[in-house]
Amino acid sequence: MSNVTIDAVVGEPEVLEDRATPEQIALADGVETDAAWVALKAAATELQGLQVKDGSVPEEADKPRAAELVAEITGAIGRLAPRFPHEAEYLAASIADFDRWRDEGFGVPDFLDSLVAFQPQRQRVDGIRHLVVFPMYTQNGSPDRHVEALVVETIWPEFIARLEATDYSNKLFVSLRLIDFTPGYDTNSAVLFPETVAMREIPPFTWGAIFQDREAARYRRVVKRAAEITELELPAGLAEMLDDQALAERMFVMWDLIHDRTHMRGDLPFDPFMIKQRMPFFLYSLEEMRCDLTAFRESVKIEQRLRGRVDAGEALDDLDAQLLEHAELVQYGVIFDRIFRFAITGSRVRNYDGLGGQLLFAWLHRRHALEWTDVRLTFDWDAVPAAVVALGDAIDELYWESIDRPKTVHWLAAYDLVRSVLAPNPASVWADGLPRDVLAGPPKGYTDLVMDDEFPLSMFYEALNKKMGDVIESTRGITGRSDA
Repeated sequence: MSNVTIDAVVGEPEVLEDRATPEQIALADGVETDAAWVALKAAATELQGLQVKDGSVPEEADKPRAAELVAEITGAIGRLAPRFPHEAEYLAASIADFDRWRDEGFGVPDFLDSLVAFQPQRQRVDGIRHLVVFPMYTQNGSPDRHVEALVVETIWPEFIARLEATDYSNKLFVSLRLIDFTPGYDTNSAVLFPETVAMREIPPFTWGAIFQDREAARYRRVVKRAAEITELELPAGLAEMLDDQALAERMFVMWDLIHDRTHMRGDLPFDPFMIKQRMPFFLYSLEEMRCDLTAFRESVKIEQRLRGRVDAGEALDDLDAQLLEHAELVQYGVIFDRIFRFAITGSRVRNYDGLGGQLLFAWLHRRHALEWTDVRLTFDWDAVPAAVVALGDAIDELYWESIDRPKTVHWLAAYDLVRSVLAPNPASVWADGLPRDVLAGPPKGYTDLVMDDEFPLSMFYEALNKKMGDVIESTRGITGRSDA
């Protein structure tokens, strides 16, 4: 697919990890049918009904039953612990945290001790499972910090281990598959982040996990249907991935590995995550697109390098052959997840991921890398890589220039970049030019004047959304098992 020359990202040194034995990994096989897990899941689900938003159980009449449910949870954890020997410290700390929460009267829960003990990034071994129990909210799911319980399985193929150990080191990244879960994850949430856990203070975070099976399953369902609607002729690699859940999962692991590490690399604002900052939502869109387009760019670079070796007559070993295959698939992943799913998923209220999908589609269309003609979507695959990389370059240049700009000037420049491709809402104050008193005032005045739907859907997306809405909604709670 690639025909554009780019530079590679240089990473960090290899990370040493604890290694579970095959026997330890096998202990948790089938644990989702274990009576102890079934009891834990049921108790946690019932307990959620007694908790309020902050995770506490405020009603005195509910506390005796809450204590019984906590006893059921801790008893189940104890019975399950032998099946998770690599989590012995964490599971012991979890029981202690539950007991303390009960003994202190079910106030706002504090599970800092067990969170610190939970270190899944040390066990990046393909197939190893984790039992996870915390009071937490779930992103794109429940906003309440209620007790959630999960059984998850690590996805860590050998070619990813090799990639991560060389130029793409990311010691915090954990790739997972959902096995079973409580209602907070019967949603659109595809991440497990430590910052969502209820705790008394914020420790240094040492991991972040993504459920690639959920990402892959919804990608396959949505892209299949969108391709039918738009009469898209699927490239062979994409067609194969849409029929193969495991292949799609591995593609997402590679994509997310590179995406995740990009947030703290390059010419950046002081805080690229914009944590605890109230910024216009299109800034979040550009940050997520920057990381996705870096994953695209790096995949092009990897594909070029490995194809060059093949063209020179060199035989690739099995791991490099897999890396070559997945480097091409990541490019299809970024393009079609962004333009088919992200663009029309969720509400129109400051939907920064949706905006990123709209931006990528319009950018490619303006450069004739894709066309919508005769009610049919076609791609000029020779032109696509350079066009995608050019959008990444434009965002990178915006970031580089922002180093010398005040924050609000950066915001205005970012808006200009987006509006150079997408049409603003006709009622937009930003498009007309912010009033002088706002320009001279605090940043809050800028964000207050951004419309919820600052860049409405184009006619293409309005039509696509009418035909795709039910399909996208059907992916709520999907897993790799439900859409294999």
